Order: sequence, then structure tokens, then C-alpha cells
Amino acid sequence: MIEYRTLRVALLGAGSVGSQVAKQLLEHGDELASRAGTRIELVGIAVRDVDARRDVDLPRHLFTTDAQTLILGADVVIELIGGIEPARSYLLQAINSGADVVTANKALLATHGPELFAAAEQVGAQLYYEAAVGGAIPIIRPLRDSLAGDRVNRILGIVNGTTNYILDRMDTEGDDLESALAAATALGYAEADPTADIGGYDAAQKAAILASLAFHTSVPHDAVYREGIEGITKEQIDSARKAGYVVKLLAICERILDPATGRDGVSARVYPALVSRKHPLAAVHGANNAVFVQAENAGDLMFYGAGAGGPQTASAVLGDLVSAARRHVVGGPGVAESTHADIPVLDIGSVLTRYQVSLEVADEPGVLARIAGVFSDHGVSVEVVEQSTPRSLGGEATPVRESPARGATLVIGTHEAPEAALAATVAALAANEVVTSVASVLRVEGA
Repeated sequence: MIEYRTLRVALLGAGSVGSQVAKQLLEHGDELASRAGTRIELVGIAVRDVDARRDVDLPRHLFTTDAQTLILGADVVIELIGGIEPARSYLLQAINSGADVVTANKALLATHGPELFAAAEQVGAQLYYEAAVGGAIPIIRPLRDSLAGDRVNRILGIVNGTTNYILDRMDTEGDDLESALAAATALGYAEADPTADIGGYDAAQKAAILASLAFHTSVPHDAVYREGIEGITKEQIDSARKAGYVVKLLAICERILDPATGRDGVSARVYPALVSRKHPLAAVHGANNAVFVQAENAGDLMFYGAGAGGPQTASAVLGDLVSAARRHVVGGPGVAESTHADIPVLDIGSVLTRYQVSLEVADEPGVLARIAGVFSDHGVSVEVVEQSTPRSLGGEATPVRESPARGATLVIGTHEAPEAALAATVAALAANEVVTSVASVLRVEGA
């Protein structure tokens, strides 16, 4: 048997993940070669500053600032620099030169994925990106390959470790958002500017990738509805706990019916939501990630593990590298992405969901009836009302929690209804003269 030639690997970026990838390649090259069927040689690492301090001690001769020359001499290019440019240009250069590429760049894939996949398909190259969503969690291959013959109906994902750590700490330790964020920053979970995490931008990029895979259609990043956790309060967390819920930032990808046509549509959205403590996602603590997949034939599947970290993400990158090496040994063109279903991406107003609304209301007779009328006028059915109020509001009194101005608090849970109707109901409540304020609005998911 003739031994396949040594594969030349170029690495772009030597941050926390890139350094770990290089370390593992250098230390376990023989073991990786036995799995791939050929020798794998790290020929260089492109960085902006060869003298920058790094977590891992790597041979200096491997470093270069000339990424383009390094790319042209490689069989496989691993991109771990992040961002859009120059990452996009580098990957297009690598693909057009005939190299396979491995990336963990969720922002790039969410915004320029179709362009990169089309370029790879044109030249018969392969684009691997297991590490782009969920860190070490194997979710890309199961969606792309294992479930390709099934019909995925829904994905609920905790795909950002920073926000999960923050919300979990608020739930378990009683912290407010500011204190929990400070703890996340001290542990290295949150960046100095945490906007991408707490604003839901990172999760939205991952939702676009997951939805595109699950529904075999192109879901642009800007079509993903997004809300972050900036407005989540300790009071909301406490109230959720008492009601048997936990607050999680969810990425939700769902196959839904288009109310205008009656045909399939796709929804991709990110927002904080109430999740029953009986649901598996409620048990995802700390900075861990989990993706809950509901498929027509396979049923409910859950993928759980570390969603970030240098060694953890490097594990997924190296798995892709071994797959790329095997493809070189076996031969044949790369496998194109299955994103040709062209299912329309629908506005969030078409989504069916449930709301839990907390209202501060006036203490006067007939308030409950007037509030109920607002829900009825918008076609929204009320499932439960927690009336923390005196009897003068016109209903049975439950444990009283009066506001300082002799008002009262109503916590109202709805049945499932279109998002557009629920949002219109909340807007009408806010404008109603008996409502002092809409204290909290959270969706209920995973029930």
C-alpha cells in the first residue's frame, strides 16, 4: 500500500484556540496521523505580531506575518482569527487555491456563509466548521449528516456560555445582572466589551448557522430576531424561580406555517425566555451550552457540553482537520451544503409562543375585567392570573403584594398565540389607564 503524501496545514491565528490547536498538532501528530491515514504537518502560523505573548510556548520558526504565502503552500487552512476581514479574503484565497478550510468563525459564516460554500463547491473543496457553534459539542455534523434524512422541526439552544453563566449565577447565587457580569469577566467568560454576548449578537449568529443546516435553506444573519439579556432583573429571576421556571437566553430555530400561504416557513430568533425547571435545558449550568433538537422521526435529542474554551474548541477544530485529511486520502470532491430548500424566513410576528406579563395596576374595582378585556380584544387567551391584590380589583384574592402607592401586581400567563397578537396586547396594556406600568414581559418556551 502506497503511503499518502504528508498534508501541509496552515494555521491562521494563535489566540487561545489557535495556540491549543498548534500545541495538539505538535504533541499528538503521530496519533492524529494514524486516524487520518496520512502525516499532518503544521507548516506555519500566521499572526499579526510574532513577538506577542501567548499562553502556549510554540516554536518561533513557525510564526509568520505573511498569511497569503502561507495559504498558497497549504493543503488545509485553519482560520481562527475571527471577524469578517481579513478572514473572508483569506478563506476565499485558500478555497480558490484548492485547499480545504476549517474555521470556527461564526460571524463570518453567518454573514458570508453562502459565498464561501459556493466558492468551495465550484472548485470541489470542503469547508468544515464544527467549532463555530457550541465549542466542543458535536452539533454541526449531526444536523448536516446524521439527521439529513429526517425532518427537524425545532431547535432550542443555549449557545452562549457567557450569558448562561450570568443568568445561572443570578438564579443560584441571587446576584443582580451587574454583579454576575463582573464575576463572568473575572473568570474570563466575558470580554471587556460584553455587548456581543449579553446583547444576543453571538447567539444570533449561531442561530443563523443552525437554522440553515436544520432546514436546508439559507437563513441570513439579519433575518434572525434578536433580544439580549440587558434588561433582565433580579426580580424577574426571583419571580421565575417561584413559578417553577428558570430564565435562559435561547436560540430558537423552528419550522412554522406561514399564515399568509399555509406553507412551511422558518423562524430563527434569540431572546431570554422562561423555561420550566423540568425541561432538560433548565439543568444546563455555568458556562455550558446545550442544543435540544426535536426531529420528526428521531424524536428529542440533546447535545450538551462546554461551549467555549481553548482546549474544548480546539477539540472540534482538530476533528474537522482529521476529516479533511481523510478526504484528501480517499479523494473525491467536497460535499456541498444542503441549503437549497428555499423555505421563506418568516417575521417573528408569525411565531406562536406564550407570554408571562407582570403588570402594576391601580387599586380600584373592575380592573381585572378591564385587563381581561384587553386580552380578549386581541384574541389572546389567558391561562393563569396570579392576583397579588386586594379584593377591590374584582376577583378572588390570592397572596397580597401591594405596591407602595396602593396599587397591586398581576402576573398573567397566556395560552399560545401569535407573537404579533401578544405584542399588540402588551402595547394596549401599557396604554390602558388602569395599568401603572408593564413591569416584565417574558416568553415561555420549551413547555
